[in-house]
Amino acid sequence: MTVATQAPPADPLASSLSRALMAIVRIGVALMWIQNVAWKRPPDFGRTNDDGLFFWASQAVEYPVFTPYSAFVESLFLPNIEFFGWIILLVEGGLGAFLLVGLATRFWAVVGLAQTLAIALSVLNAPHEWHWSYYLMFFAHLAIFATAAGRWFGLDGVLRPGWMRSSNPLAKAMVRLS
Repeated sequence: MTVATQAPPADPLASSLSRALMAIVRIGVALMWIQNVAWKRPPDFGRTNDDGLFFWASQAVEYPVFTPYSAFVESLFLPNIEFFGWIILLVEGGLGAFLLVGLATRFWAVVGLAQTLAIALSVLNAPHEWHWSYYLMFFAHLAIFATAAGRWFGLDGVLRPGWMRSSNPLAKAMVRLS
């Protein structure tokens, strides 16, 4: 009995067009995060006027998606919005900046997945929210992670060969993060 051998599947990102399109997806997602930073306004992040980050986070309490998360938002997040607001501002700013230049792209894709989950848990059940926007954000970050999209038209692609040759622990970590 002869066992048929099958050729390995072709690399889906072998073509320059596929790589360019994934770079466009990465850059588009980066610009989304950069734009979203604009409405996270210090110092009170919308507490005074019940808008901005404060308003949208409060949607987790008013329209719960996951009760333990809603309890966390109500008891810890909203009372300390100034602290958490700065963390979110820095994380989302970092997401936008690092995805834009394609540095440590896989790491930032995971951060984007986590941030998308937190946002979805806050507003998925809120009125006038289109739930597919959060699913698409999640899928876009998943695609960026799966394809290591910073390796094409990004700093990961420029710096990774040097990191791979280096014995430096930071360089080895960057190989995994890219």
